[in-house]
Amino acid sequence: MKHLSTLNLILIAVSFAIIILGFALMAGEPSGEVYNPDIFSFRRITVGPMISLFGFVCMIFAILFRGKKK
Repeated sequence: MKHLSTLNLILIAVSFAIIILGFALMAGEPSGEVYNPDIFSFRRITVGPMISLFGFVCMIFAILFRGKKK
């Protein structure tokens, strides 16, 4: 079994940070008893999920990346 290289671990850490950023962008004040139209903002519905999806795709790439052979 191939061991993960340092570059793989760095790419995994960066991908994880991108995923966390996407989830942070989706977070916000909930709509309670009073209607809050901010729950349908562009940032929470479009930007956050797209950044998280990009992070997950980068994570798959980081895990499967082999690098140059010597």
